[in-house]
Amino acid sequence: MRVIIQRVTNASVTVESKIVAEIQKGLLVFVGIEEADNQEDMDWLVTKITQLRIFGDENEVMNLSIQDVGGDVLVVSQFTLHAATKKGNRPSYIKAAKPDIAIPMYERFVKALESKLGKKVPTGIFGADMKVLLLNDGPVTIQIDSKNRE
Repeated sequence: MRVIIQRVTNASVTVESKIVAEIQKGLLVFVGIEEADNQEDMDWLVTKITQLRIFGDENEVMNLSIQDVGGDVLVVSQFTLHAATKKGNRPSYIKAAKPDIAIPMYERFVKALESKLGKKVPTGIFGADMKVLLLNDGPVTIQIDSKNRE
């Protein structure tokens, strides 16, 4: 699983001119699922996301997690995170999981985040043409791949 995490002041997702999800201070998490992903990848990422210390403390040092600040998390599916660009100019998405695998894992990922955070996690609509609006705070943007745990 690959995620792009953005610390945001606010973020929203619009589908067909209707806002379907929005948050204030928190994290916007774009998630891409590949065929080889499993429960261990998901559990590791959920823990990493919820404990990642990227919010400022009283000295404005990034020392607090989303749990510490009581912020919100918005999750948006994004298969393009698995784009392979080695050959040519048209990305290949061969590693991205097909919907029959990706949708259940995406839903479990959201439920696991909700369980860890103790609150509802709004989402975009899987497979929809979404418009994502965000105000990146910092800017802070972090990429994490569960297969490359650095």
